[in-house]
Order: sequence, then structure tokens, then C-alpha cells
Amino acid sequence: MDNQRNLLLAVVLSGLLILGWDIGMRFFYPEASLTAAVDKPAAATSATASADTVAATGVAGADIGEGVATRRDLASALASPGRVVIDTPRLAGSINPVGLRVDDIVLKDHRESVAKNSGPVRLFAPEGTPYQYFAEFGFVTGGQRLPSALVWQADGTRLTPETPVTFTHTDPNGITYRVRFAIDADYMITASRTVTNGSAAAAIIQPFALINRTSAHATVDEFLVHSGPLGVFGGTLWDENNYEDLAEAGRDMPAGAASWLGFTDRYWLSALVPGEGKIAEAGFRSLGSKLFRTDLLYAPQTVAAGASMTQDTRLFAGAKESEILEKYEGQGITEFDKAISWGWFWLIEKPLLWLLLQLNQLAGNFGVAIILMTVIVRGVMFPVAQKQFASMAAMKAVQPKMKALQERYKDDKQRLQQEMMKLYKDEKVNPLAGCLPLLIQIPIFFALYKVLILSIEMRHEPFIAWIRDLSAPDPAHILNLFGMLPFDVPGFLAIGPLAILLGVTMWLTFKLNPAAMDPVQQQIFAFMPWILMFVMAPFAAGLLLYWVTSNILTLAQQSYLYSKHPQLKAAAAQEKAEAERKKAAQG
Repeated sequence: MDNQRNLLLAVVLSGLLILGWDIGMRFFYPEASLTAAVDKPAAATSATASADTVAATGVAGADIGEGVATRRDLASALASPGRVVIDTPRLAGSINPVGLRVDDIVLKDHRESVAKNSGPVRLFAPEGTPYQYFAEFGFVTGGQRLPSALVWQADGTRLTPETPVTFTHTDPNGITYRVRFAIDADYMITASRTVTNGSAAAAIIQPFALINRTSAHATVDEFLVHSGPLGVFGGTLWDENNYEDLAEAGRDMPAGAASWLGFTDRYWLSALVPGEGKIAEAGFRSLGSKLFRTDLLYAPQTVAAGASMTQDTRLFAGAKESEILEKYEGQGITEFDKAISWGWFWLIEKPLLWLLLQLNQLAGNFGVAIILMTVIVRGVMFPVAQKQFASMAAMKAVQPKMKALQERYKDDKQRLQQEMMKLYKDEKVNPLAGCLPLLIQIPIFFALYKVLILSIEMRHEPFIAWIRDLSAPDPAHILNLFGMLPFDVPGFLAIGPLAILLGVTMWLTFKLNPAAMDPVQQQIFAFMPWILMFVMAPFAAGLLLYWVTSNILTLAQQSYLYSKHPQLKAAAAQEKAEAERKKAAQG
């Protein structure tokens, strides 16, 4: 009766786990999936938002607040006159001469969705639009910033890698401000600012740059994937706060010299990279109404009459592609590739990502590349697994002698320990040898898991038939007959073919292992694969493909190693028979 009660309790708790997982994730993350959050860039036909207003605060020491912006739709915002077109192999958009803002950027190589008519991902959008996200470059003169409504004059109409554009403004005092924008073939814009003092007196000038964005459509900040403010300060990556933390704190000015700072999503990044010159303030602040800003304010410089000053600042706005980030890091941007949430095992993860990309080029299919990479990693780890099985076999061989010692010295624990150590030494058995291979494998398989989570290269990559996006959950659901029945399956029941394969292969691996002596444990092991099937179903199809492949390889590996160590197979059969007898006796 006790066993039956415990089993029933385990079943009930497992069911609550499945239901609670789905309800909990929907409650805490109502706009995001459990895997790669679907980025929803603003379309050119965005509906007009509500007429509420948002206010921005200034930076201590100098007022660089944006003032008040009325909500507006994207189409009308981008129709403003005088915009300078941005056109590169990878970016498109425009610069607004009003306030000198880079507030219109789309990524040509990355589409909003897998639909054929889907447009490119929009990263930047003008102030006041539902997806507000922009960078601004300006000046503070005598403690007052140049007005945000100021219209700058451009010497060109198109910013391309071959044609930089310079914006100019001369104030009533005769001080001329110039900002020359240059852009490369990837995602980096360089703003070279020059101030020429044509007035009769010295002027105190502070260049500044900022990035302003809403968090309303940011990807979810997760344990393994950071979303929110980040940067490198004092040579160390800073990613302590997400948007909720920053909203609660109000502002955060990390200690140390800023190498770069900005905002990150799972796949996208905007970052300011300071040039030479002393920085007065660099950090992050909450503006309220889900608006946030990162500020880069340079120290005041005195520009004598007839003299000039220059200051460069770079802006990265694009996708977190590892090769691109590493290229910029090689150009002197400290720890720039850490914008990808590699974590502790980056030394393993980065080579695995390189291998995955090479296999993708070879196979021409990202799903096949995942399978091949899993096979290669498991093949490399096979000698470790073989050593683990050999250790298990040696331990099984001495089990009868160990049981005899335990019976003989059951009342003398100290003597028992001494005799067991002597037995291990005589039989040349290391009881920890089976644990060491497992400890070696854990970081490698965890690193492989993270590579699949972080890899933007997997986004929107198809595999076979119905799987058109390996970074999204399996879209086929058994309960509505793969979409043939006219209803949507609730999240916790959205089981697809990959999830079922995961459960089946996991169940087979458990069946191949030695049976647990406790009947309740046997029952738990029997239905645990199906619990994992429900839990893992909402994850990215690429991750499930990896786990299914790994389980199949585990089955093959265990079958082979059992054939090489028959004593393990015999011991497993004996334990299973003994467990069956015990179960029959209790029944």
C-alpha cells in the first residue's frame, strides 16, 4: 500500500509539474517562448499607438534629456523629410537630420519570420513609435545640449561604405559642429565629431552619445541568455541587471573605464564604443514607461577662439554573429564577443560553434549539421565512456566480496571502511573512476546545449518537411493531427514528433540501464521519460534534435559496451530478476 501511495503521489506531482511549468512560463513570460524568443520588429504598416507621452530625464552634470515625444506610427515617422538613406550589404535604413538620430535600421540578412513575404528584422525605430529604439549623437555647450529639434544640414543623401556623409550646424555664436558618419560593410557606424570655435570667446564643449529603447518587445532575460543592459567596464563584462532591475534601481553607472556599452537581445545588439578622450559618465538609466537609455558623456573640453576639437564614437547595430564580433574585437574593442552570453564554458562553446558552422557549410542543412556534430562529440567522448564502463565492470566484479565484508563488519563501521579500502587496493579498483568521466562530459554537453541556444545561425534554418525553423518549437502537434483539426493545442499538451522521439529514446535508454531495486524507483524511472517529453516539447526543435540524436547514440554505445563487458549485462539481468522477485513478494 505504501508503494502504491508513493507511486500515486509521484504521478500527481509529475502532472502538476507539467501543468505548472506551462502556467508559470505563461505568467512570468507572457510574450515569449521558452526558447529563442521570437523578435517582433515593427512593420512599415504599424498601427497608430495611443496618444500618451513619455518623458526622459537628463544626465547629471549636463542635460541631454530628449524632452517629450508624442506617440506616432512608424510609417509617418519615417516619412519625415531630409532623411539620409543608409544602404550597405547588410543594413538599410536612414538617419534623421532632426536631432541627428540614427533611428531607422533594418537587417537585410535576417528576416522577421520564416514566411516568404516576411520583411527584414527591424532593429531601430524612431522615437514615439511602438518599437522606439535609436541612437543619438550630440553636443553639450556651456552646460546646455543642442536642441533635439535642431535640423542638421547634410552634404549627401546616401550613407554607404564608399560614401560617408557629414552633417553640419553653426550656432548664432559662430561655433560650427560637424558630425561625419562612415559605415563599414557589416554593422559598425563611426561618428567623427568636430567642433570649430569661430566665436570671439572660448567654449566648453562636451560631446555625448546615447541609445534609447523600449523594453516592451525585448527578448526574455533568462538564466543562460542575458537580455538588457550590458557592456565592458574596467576590462570586465558587466551584465548584472535586466530591464526590471534597472527600472527598480533607476540608474546604474558601473565602475571602471567603459570599453563599450549598450543593450542586447538574444540575437541582436546595439552598443556605443568610445573613442579616445576622457569620459565623464557612462552607464544606464530607466526613463519610465518601459523606456531605457545608455549614456556616453565625454568630459568637458575648452576650445579656444579659432581652435577646434575632434571626438570619435562608434555605434554597433546588428546581429550577434560570432565571427563579426570577433573581427571587431580584433580591431581593439575589448571583450566584444562576450556580447554573446557564452558564460563559463566559452572556451568549449566557441570551438563547438565553429565546428557546427563548418558542418553546416559541408552538409548544406543545419539540422544535419547538428546531427553530425553530436556524432562527432560523442565519438570524441567515447574513450571516456568506455573507461567509465570498465570502472563499472570492475566494481560489479567485486560486489560479492563487498557484500561479504558488509555482512561481516556490519557492526564495526571503521573496520569495514579499512577492509573495503584494502579490497579496492588488492583488486586494483578505483571507486571514483566512474565519476571522473562523467564530470568531464558534463561541461562538454552543457556547452553543446548552449551553442544551440545562442547560435543565431540556427535562427529560421529549416530541417525537414514541417520543421522550417530549428530555433522555434516543433510546429506539428499530435493532438490536432498536425493541424488537420481546427483547434490550437494548449501549450502543455503541444507534443510534436520530435518530443515523442525524445520520450521513446529516453525510455529505451532507461530500460537498458540496470533496474532499480526499489519498486517505486522503478515506476518513477518508467514514466520519467514521458515527463521529460512534456517538459522539453516547447524548446527549440534544434535542441530536441540534438537530444534525440544523443539518446540514439547512447543506446548504441551502451549496447556495444555491454557486449564488451558481459559481467555488466549479467549483473543487470540479475538485478532486474531480483527486483521482479521483490516486487512479486510485495504484491
